[in-house]
Formats: sequence, structure tokens, C-alpha cells
Amino acid sequence: MSTLHKNLRKFRLAKEFTQQQIADTLEISRTSYIAMEQGKREPTLPEVERLGRLLGLTVEELSSAFALPDYVKYLDMFLAFLSHNFRDKKIPKTKLAKLLYLADFAWFYEQLEPMSGMSYRKIEYGPVPDQFFRALNELEEKGLISIENKDYRDGTTSLISLTRGGERKTIENLSIKEQKLITRISQKWESKNTNEIVRFTHEQLPYKISFDGEIISYALITQEDTKYVY
Repeated sequence: MSTLHKNLRKFRLAKEFTQQQIADTLEISRTSYIAMEQGKREPTLPEVERLGRLLGLTVEELSSAFALPDYVKYLDMFLAFLSHNFRDKKIPKTKLAKLLYLADFAWFYEQLEPMSGMSYRKIEYGPVPDQFFRALNELEEKGLISIENKDYRDGTTSLISLTRGGERKTIENLSIKEQKLITRISQKWESKNTNEIVRFTHEQLPYKISFDGEIISYALITQEDTKYVY
């Protein structure tokens, strides 16, 4: 279980548990739990089993590098894409979802690990993680983004843009290399409309060979032709 501590804080934050809540579940002190999260204390098997029940994960998933997404980083990815100069500095919601997907899978293609590790599901307008809509609501509630619903002939579109608060927000959880990839993806798709990026992602191997409603495997992108990764 030597890799558990590397993921434990990420698991806890993704599920929005405090250190004390985890400690209470494990029936240990908060100090002991902090030592576990720092890799200074190995959990016992009963503690691992309790963690799994609390977090909804198997022992294998608890030790896996990609078992749970980095939700905090995912929020920074939103802000990074929105900071680029899209038309009127507004991005349609569906297009933003696709850009985030491309960043995660392109990073996996280059580094063999995803940028945020979100689980992207194959749905009609996907691929999109279940947390996408929660992230939108959270960023809006924090005053970092603005969501404007605009009516068109073919329906209503939600346009996402940064607020002044969002523009001032420091992006802390993305490396320089990760931000550069986001910039490259933004530049490629800046002038493209939503339908174009939807068609592109739906023609990619990971989406095409996955079943409806299924979580799309990151590993599938490694079989894609380089020019079709993003």
C-alpha cells in the first residue's frame, strides 16, 4: 500500500471530506490520519477497507494512480481555457466540455497520464465527465465565471466567460507544460464552432469504439493518429 498516500489527499478533496471526518471513520486521531496522508504512517488492512467503503473504491483503486480525478486541477483547467481570447471571450458550454476532454486525453497521449483524471462518459453530446456540470455551478457560485443563456433558431446555448474575479484568479494547479498544451488546443479550436469540435471528438477512436454510457478509456487515445489527438 506504499502508493496510497500519494492519492489519499486527492481522494479526500474529490469527495469533499475533511481530515477529521476521515479520521473519525477510521477511528484514529486527526494527527494519525495526517501522517497517513503524508506517507509517514501505513494504514492497516481494516483501515483500508473502511476507506474503501467511505470513498466507494476498491483496495486496488485506492492504490491506483488514476483512481480518482483531481477535481481542483479540473477547475483550473476551466479557467485556463476561458482565459484565452475566444470570440467575445465567451465559449459555448458544449465546446468548453470538448476542450477539457481534449486536454485530458492529449496529455495522456504525451505523458501516459491524464491532466485531471476525470472519467469521461460517452453520451450523445459527450464525452463529458459527470462532474462537469457541478464544476460550472461551483465556479459560477464563487463568482469566477458568468453563464449567459442565449436563444438561437436551433435552441438555447449557454455561453461561459470569465468574470473579473476569474481573470484575477491565479491558476495554481497546472504546470507550465500543461498550460502550454491548453494554449495549443485553444489556438487550434478558437475559430471553430461547436459542431466542428463535436464531430472531431466523436470521430476519434476512444469515442467511436466505446459503448453508450460507458466510461471512455484514456489508453485508447494512444492508438489514435497524432494529428487527430486534438
